[in-house]
Order: sequence, then structure tokens, then C-alpha cells
Amino acid sequence: MIRLFATLLRRDLARLLGSGQGGGALLPILFFLAVAMIYPFAVGPDAPLLARTGGGVIWVAALLAAILPLDRLVEPDLERGMFDQWALRGISEEWVIAVRVVSHWLSFGPPLMLAALPAGALLGLSGAHLRTVELGLLAGTPGLAALGVAVAAITAGLRGGAALAGLLVIPLGVPLLIFGAGSLSTGGDSGVALTGAVSLVLLAVAPFAGGAAVRAARD
Repeated sequence: MIRLFATLLRRDLARLLGSGQGGGALLPILFFLAVAMIYPFAVGPDAPLLARTGGGVIWVAALLAAILPLDRLVEPDLERGMFDQWALRGISEEWVIAVRVVSHWLSFGPPLMLAALPAGALLGLSGAHLRTVELGLLAGTPGLAALGVAVAAITAGLRGGAALAGLLVIPLGVPLLIFGAGSLSTGGDSGVALTGAVSLVLLAVAPFAGGAAVRAARD
């Protein structure tokens, strides 16, 4: 089972990180940094305002960056019949979706946390605020990954599924956004804990919701 997990994870990471696949992992990071660079031009050179709102901007950028690879998470494998092949080998859809959640998070979560360091400097965040942002991203990005994979599975095979997936992820990701960004104004610990709690719920639900959606699409 461990070997199977490692094989699927290595395959998914190679596909998600590949430079030929819509920019690989580089595109979400560039988008994330672009938002951080453009925002100061929009609000002006008001350092206190930037510091007060910068954490929220980082969270919005993280949510939008997580949406970019949704069209590559499930639909290509569904079209190529990979889920049928896995089912013939006794590998359940839930198991494949769970591995896909892990690979999706590894492809964008840690890179976003690294990119948050220069983004925080651009937005004038203090060391304490930047620490809270990093802890929030650590707690919240797994939930974003789970939500993205589940929604990608639900919309796979539908006309305009990629656009529909983005429209669904944004409102469903609002609780993570509220608790993650709100942790900066509540002292940090409680907001980060609530962000982690929402992430755990999404991580628990995503394999079953995504697996059921893939089976329905196959039928």
C-alpha cells in the first residue's frame, strides 16, 4: 500500500510540477507574487494601511492561486480512462483522490509559504504578522487543496467545467479565508486553530465526495 501511494504520488507530482503543464507550479507562485506587488500601487504608499490589510491580501492571493491548476487535477485522467484502469486494478476512486489531494498541496502549498516571505516584505508586514500568516497558510492550504480536488472531480466532464470549478471554489473557500485572514486581528492562535479545523473537515470529506463524483462521471 505504501508503494502504491508513493507511485501515485510521484506520478501526480511529476504531472502537476511539469513545466509543460500550463506552467507547472511556477504559474500559481508568479500569480501570487504579482498580486502582492500590484496591491501597494492600488492603495498607495500608506505603510500602516498596507501592514493592516496585507495579510488579507496574501490570503486572497493564495485562494486565487490555488484555483489555477483545477483543470489539470481530475479531468485529464478521466478523459484518458485512467480511473477505469485503476478500478480494474482494485484501486478505489477515493484512494486516488486522497493521493491527488496530497500531491496538489505539495505542488502549491509549500511554495506559497515560501513566496509569502517576499510578499510580506512588499506589503510591510511585521515579523509577528508574517509568522501568523505562515502558520495560517500551513493550516489552511491543505484545506484549499482538498476543496480544489473535490470540486475538480465534481465538475470533471462538464462543459466549461474549469470555469465552473473556479466559481465554486471561491465561495466554498470563504470560511478558510475568513479564519485565516481574521487570525491577524484576533491575536493569531484562535484564528489559526479554526483554519486548521476547517481544513481537517475538508480533508476528511474530499476523498469521499471526489470519489463519488468520479464514479458518477464514469457511469
